[in-house]
This record gives sequence, C-alpha cells and structure tokens, in this order.
Amino acid sequence: MSASLVPPARTAGSSTPGSGTPVLAVHGLKRHFDGSGGSVKAVDGVSLTIMPGEVVGLVGESGSGKSTVGRCVVRLDRPTGGSVEINGRDITALSARELRPLRKDFHLVFQDPSSSLNPRMTIRQIIAEPLRLHGLANRAEASRRVDELLAQVGLRPEIADRNPHELSGGQRQRVSIARALSVAPDLLVADEPTSALDVSVQASVLNLLADLQRDRGFGCLFITHDLAAVEYLADRIAVMYLGRIVEQAPAAELFASPKHPYTQALLSAAPVPDPAEQRGRSRIVLGGDLPSPLDPPPGCHFHTRCPLATERCRTEAPELRTLPGTADSPAPRQVACHLVADDGTVPDAAKQAA
Repeated sequence: MSASLVPPARTAGSSTPGSGTPVLAVHGLKRHFDGSGGSVKAVDGVSLTIMPGEVVGLVGESGSGKSTVGRCVVRLDRPTGGSVEINGRDITALSARELRPLRKDFHLVFQDPSSSLNPRMTIRQIIAEPLRLHGLANRAEASRRVDELLAQVGLRPEIADRNPHELSGGQRQRVSIARALSVAPDLLVADEPTSALDVSVQASVLNLLADLQRDRGFGCLFITHDLAAVEYLADRIAVMYLGRIVEQAPAAELFASPKHPYTQALLSAAPVPDPAEQRGRSRIVLGGDLPSPLDPPPGCHFHTRCPLATERCRTEAPELRTLPGTADSPAPRQVACHLVADDGTVPDAAKQAA
C-alpha cells in the first residue's frame, strides 16, 4: 500500500509539535476486564503524551491492547487505573454528564464505518448531529457547515441526502472523518481507520487524514497494525505488546534503528518497495502465539517469543526507560528491555534468530 501513497504533504517526523500543555497525557493507564476465568489485563500501565499538532502512532499485533487504549482515551471504556488528561484536565473519573461538554474537544474515528454510522439517518443528519448536541450551530448554520465538511473530505454535496448504505466503504469512512471534525476537536483518535477498506482506497483516506491534520493542526492518536501507514503519517511511534508499551521513538529513528527485539521483528516483517533491498533483508520469525492477557508471562511479557531472552527477562519486568542523551528532547526515545545497554546499543535479533 505504501507505493500508492502520494508524496506526503508532511513527512513523518518533520512537523514541529506545539509547545505548552499536551493535548493528551496518559499516565499508568490500566484496563482490566474481570470474568469467571480471572482478570484480563488488556491494558496494563500505559503512559504516553501527544502535543498539539503531533501525530503519535500506536502499533502492535492484534490483541496487544491498542484499541482498548483508544476507547479509554475517549472514555468509551472507563479505565481500571491510571489517568487520562485532555488539555490538562483529568477526565478519568468524570460522569457522563460532566463529560458531555468536554466531548467536543476529542473525537474517535471507528475502525468500521458501516457499523459506526446510523443507517436511519441521512449523511447530513449524521455530520450535523455533534453540532446540534453541543449547541454550536442552528439548523441553517449546521447545514452550511455540513456542505463545507463534505467538500473538505472530498465528497460531493448531493451525498448529504443519502443514507450510509448508499455509499462505498471509502465514502463512509470520509463521512466518519467529517463527523469527527465537525466540532473542531483538539484530539482525534483514529482506530484502524483504513483496515476495513479495500486496498485501492486506503491510500486516499490516509492522504486525506494527513492533509486535514496538517491544515487543522489537531493532535492525533493513530492506532494501526499497518507499518507503512504509521511511517507515512506519524511523528512519533509507540509499540505495544500484551498491554504494555515496549518502545517509543520518533518515527524516523524507530524505523532506522529499532531497539526492542519485538520492534525489530515487526519491522522485519514489513515489505519495502525496493525489490533488491527486500531480497537482502532478514525476516525475524517469532515462535509461538501472542500469550493470553488472562495469564501473561512473568517478567518481560515478550520473553516467551524473544530469541534473545535471558533468565533475568523471565523473572524481572523491564521498566520503560529513557535512553541517555535524549532526556531533554521533546520526543525522547524510550525502551523497556533488559538487553538494551545504557548507551542505546542493542543485540541484533535477526542474527540470533538465524
């Protein structure tokens, strides 16, 4: 899919995020689900920040907890522990009534546009609904605003009188983005926004998101398993494994020099457009399946699949630590791995796995 992307209007990692208060600050976030078989630790101590104008990609395998983080951030799920701050205000324990006036500041674009749009409403009603709920426009103003938003997401005005089932998947996702941006949020959470779309339209939706983010300057949490998409769109990337973040770094640095063995394995599996380079790459094949969050391994959660694991990895959970020399950076590099030396050097998992 990366070959279908036009040259980006903003190169990943090139924009300068705004200063001041983070638009999103997550501290020690936990989301555990209790059931008859025990507690599922879907998210187990995640911390991250997003500055105004910054795009942070959240990547990892299915089941790593990415979408649960997104749902907790917008309070569709109530966190079990930790805190979520939007523009400096802690929203973790707010009631639905207290949250309502704040919801215009953050919005979620769902993975599947077919299930997130009301089939009984027209496109005009769907996009205008947030404006009506927050009292931001009367009927005439809302109708005019819908026409503007449709144009901004590349849709013709006559689409406004149709219902969701009359549109293609790509058109429905553009409607979802228009609805999310109708109240000009400071934070957009995009949860796998292209995974339900045909490959032929994924690139156009990514280009749309990149252009809108550049023009409007909102912060964005971009949740995906598509490494080509996150490399294209994100300024900074956080890598999740089994409910925890194992590495955070500026996008260009992470792709150029991954530190954590899991990050190395993920990147080794991503194809590159140059056939000669692709033939010369070594693939790191991880053994076994992703462990169950119902019974995560002791120590480092990744040790059961890591080709470099030591006895310390099996018994002691590594802390997410900032590597020396980057403490004063606005986007410090962090890693949770016993094997990464204090100077940032790391063993090559590909050689060990060969």
